[in-house]
Amino acid sequence: HSNTFILTNICLCCPTTMNSCICLQYTEDCRAEMYPPNGPTFRGAVSWYTVDLDLPPSKRWTALITAKKTDVKMLSNLADAFVPSGRLIELVDITLPLMADTLPNPFSDEIKGIATASGIPLGEVVLFNIFYEVFTVCTSIVAEDDKGNLIHGRNLDFGLFMGWDVKNKSWIISEKLKPLVVNLDFKRNNQTVFKSTNFAGYVGMLTGIKPHMFTLTMNERFSLDGGYIGILEWILGKRDGMWMSFLTRSVLENANSYEEAKALLAQTKLLAPAYFILGGNRTGQGCIITRSRLLSIDILEIDLKLGRWYVLETNYDHWKEPLFLDDRRTPGMKCMNQTTQKNITLKTMYDVLSTKPVLNKLTTYTTLMQVSEGKLESYIRDCPNPCIVCTNHQSLSPQRCHLALFSRNT
Repeated sequence: HSNTFILTNICLCCPTTMNSCICLQYTEDCRAEMYPPNGPTFRGAVSWYTVDLDLPPSKRWTALITAKKTDVKMLSNLADAFVPSGRLIELVDITLPLMADTLPNPFSDEIKGIATASGIPLGEVVLFNIFYEVFTVCTSIVAEDDKGNLIHGRNLDFGLFMGWDVKNKSWIISEKLKPLVVNLDFKRNNQTVFKSTNFAGYVGMLTGIKPHMFTLTMNERFSLDGGYIGILEWILGKRDGMWMSFLTRSVLENANSYEEAKALLAQTKLLAPAYFILGGNRTGQGCIITRSRLLSIDILEIDLKLGRWYVLETNYDHWKEPLFLDDRRTPGMKCMNQTTQKNITLKTMYDVLSTKPVLNKLTTYTTLMQVSEGKLESYIRDCPNPCIVCTNHQSLSPQRCHLALFSRNT
């Protein structure tokens, strides 16, 4: 394993305040021989559960929630992660239960069923199911090997500016979410419809595969006209947009081809901007769909004639430079290019996703998918020090640092 580190960024963001957001980004030589997963970056495999789509929506998640009930209890602490004073919890418990009735079915009934099965207040389960619209930071890659096989990999990074554990040098919410990571097999008539890596208690989809048809991941696209605005509009009664993770769930459940999935992801009005990373089952079928809330801005596709045998998305428009304090794209592309099309496999994709800072303190899990085999495998991750660190100095508001990320794509 490589253990050569270069300190590439030392920055003080938010210079208008006396306090500072301290960001240190470590890069290392491209990892090799990381698969099968083992060692200090591997916390454990992810267990499989079945979601029976033939059951009433309110009952579909009962078996999973019962099995994970102890871990799911952490959902009660989610509101405090947003506002540590605890003041938000009153708003969550009073207002968000009313919001559950406004969500489209089957999601509304599924969320209510989760609240009933877990014993967690409905408002807090609603919050858990909507906060991914504004706080997900990820890396997704679709690559085509020299035989025409499509491989899709992703790191799900979550918990940015939601509480830093100084003692353990980790993001608090990222660590709390890791025990909730599950693999799900969604079945109808006892046949697999799609598979997903998810968090127990979360009904939308961030990572999934429709076996032998397509693979799909979603990354947040930072924008001032972002998920905050869409959620506020929804609360105020303007509900003509689709929740991002509900759309990906609907696409995985109902679309029957790569082209159908691409059209739905590109054309459906959304509550929040997003990147949809889609892989198909034939040569050339891999793309990044860059979305505003209203329309598709750009679709970047695999194009072997142009030498583009993979597409890689973090959280910045591919035609712009990534934010200098959060450049996962450059080291990710360096490792993909170093791997070469001839040698890309699930194994070497895992190596790329194990290289810091593609792997970082926010990484909760890594998922690998191969559409031709209908394969999805996931692993819970750790990022031992030295690792990318971005934390608040003294009493700086996390939102001020988060603003720097939003501004990059605006």
